[in-house]
Amino acid sequence: MRLNSVSLRSFDSRTVMTVKKEFWALLGLFILPIALGTLFFYLNPSYFTKSTVNYGELVRPVIATDDSDIEIEGDASLDGIWTIVYVASSCDSVCDKAVADIKTIRTLINMDMRRIQRMLITKDGSSPKIIDESLIKAKITSERLTENLSKFPENAIYLIDPIGNFMLYYKPQGINIKFVLKDLKRLLKYSRIG
Repeated sequence: MRLNSVSLRSFDSRTVMTVKKEFWALLGLFILPIALGTLFFYLNPSYFTKSTVNYGELVRPVIATDDSDIEIEGDASLDGIWTIVYVASSCDSVCDKAVADIKTIRTLINMDMRRIQRMLITKDGSSPKIIDESLIKAKITSERLTENLSKFPENAIYLIDPIGNFMLYYKPQGINIKFVLKDLKRLLKYSRIG
């Protein structure tokens, strides 16, 4: 009997040491990645915001619009539908090409075509050379919106969400329609509104 109690006592002290080592190893295994991740995040915060999956440029901060900011011809509205809009001072040859591009983009979006409308906003109220019945024409009536849009490149194509916020823009010169389609498909896939 005595022999067993001595061997059990020595076994218990080794087991306790092993359990303590295992505990600290497991604790380190779970806490170390969290600590290193947190440290990396705070030492290099721009790493996570450098690259995005969208091809258009984000409008930062998002430009919110009211009904009084844009005067839309007809009974169209920005509420509840995605809008691809070309904003220019007047409609010239670049405008004609941009309007044709946004028409192509809307057509290529295929089944989600009904979720997107096209709009042309010009300061002077001019129209493209080709008559397009489904193109919505509008004017900016708000000085605040004009000022906000002046921070971005002239003659740009914007994407307006169903709430009426300008959220993405593309430069019309050398626009790649495939990239715009990828952005739109991704947005329409995850959008629950519009």
